[in-house]
Amino acid sequence: MKHRLELVAPGGSLPKIEYAYHYGADAVYVGHPDFSLRSRLNDFSEANLKKAVDAARKLDKKIYFTLNIYAHERHLPKIKKHLAFIKKIKPDAVIVSDPGILSLVKKHAPKIKIHLSTQANTTNSEAVKFWQSQGVSRIVLAREVTLAEIKEIRKACPKIELEYFVHGAMCMSLSGRCLLSKWMRDRSANLGDCVQPCRWPYRITRENKEEVILSEDQSGVYLFNSKDLCLIEHLDKLAKAGLNAFKIEGRTKSVYYVACVTRAYRKVMDAIKRRKTGEIREDIKKSKKELKKIVNRGFTTGFLFGKDKWENNFGCSHRENNYQFVGEIIRENNNGWHKIKVHNAIKAGEKVEVITPENISLLQAGVIKNEKGESVGSAHGGSKNIFFIQLSGEFPRQSLLRKKLA
Repeated sequence: MKHRLELVAPGGSLPKIEYAYHYGADAVYVGHPDFSLRSRLNDFSEANLKKAVDAARKLDKKIYFTLNIYAHERHLPKIKKHLAFIKKIKPDAVIVSDPGILSLVKKHAPKIKIHLSTQANTTNSEAVKFWQSQGVSRIVLAREVTLAEIKEIRKACPKIELEYFVHGAMCMSLSGRCLLSKWMRDRSANLGDCVQPCRWPYRITRENKEEVILSEDQSGVYLFNSKDLCLIEHLDKLAKAGLNAFKIEGRTKSVYYVACVTRAYRKVMDAIKRRKTGEIREDIKKSKKELKKIVNRGFTTGFLFGKDKWENNFGCSHRENNYQFVGEIIRENNNGWHKIKVHNAIKAGEKVEVITPENISLLQAGVIKNEKGESVGSAHGGSKNIFFIQLSGEFPRQSLLRKKLA
């Protein structure tokens, strides 16, 4: 590996961006809901995007803006206006899919680097060369590309940056270009408004209306529900194949998800950098264990080793998980007291794990007080979710708390 590997994490909100950077991301990708393939659960105004760029600059990190919708004629005037804003605040790159948007970026923000989204479905070296000739500096390869093909693409295209998804949700359609959401709910996945019908249970009904259940579960079968991609055991192979960046999916996930997944991949990437085989194996083992503590649909290596189809989780929308995210520290230790934003119930005396970028500590929650300074037996999420909790140890802001469920 002669190049520095980059870890690219999802930035679904300003807090998620802060957590991604804090837990080891080199870069984040964010986008305005009008032009991004994450228009739902996305409150990024241009003002917030400016704050995101400021946060990246302060930490000497990178930030990429997504302009990866497939635009219709009605989008073009807004895109041109948005590009004037992008030209002014200077993110490190924009991520595009549509050749028309690529052309507009070159015209209206010519000094901004252009990355090609996985949505463009780049699967071969000739396509890479074409996009490179159009001014693209990095290709986010299609998820369908195998490890052997990555090596061939790198050999044929030695000078362009290559990025690849290593973790997160998988679409049931090629590179996410699915029509189910538009067909069933008139909400286009290709404009960022997917309702994820691939995660729903289905039944098959014959013409005579006799219902045939495809699973013993009476809710139906999760016919299109792909397992989640997880390549944490294969990062070294991917690095040696010539990738420049590893990408994590999950802009609509929680700060807990973003932080924990980023942390896991950062640990393994740092071990690979140090080139100590035993350490790499140990960090992979620990990190894989941590990833399983986060809600997931089961894990798959996708198409990396040449499978002709993804692996599905037919039985349920996601696997049951016995760990629960309960809070985040929003003010550092003050004589043993930590100010905590509570997401789920924490009881005094209950065992909790405190997660930092470096360590995970198992300890007992001490006395709990509300914002009025009154002692309470437990803390709960909701509108009044700020509490002060005694913890044995000094934990910085942005440490996360979770507990194991009975």
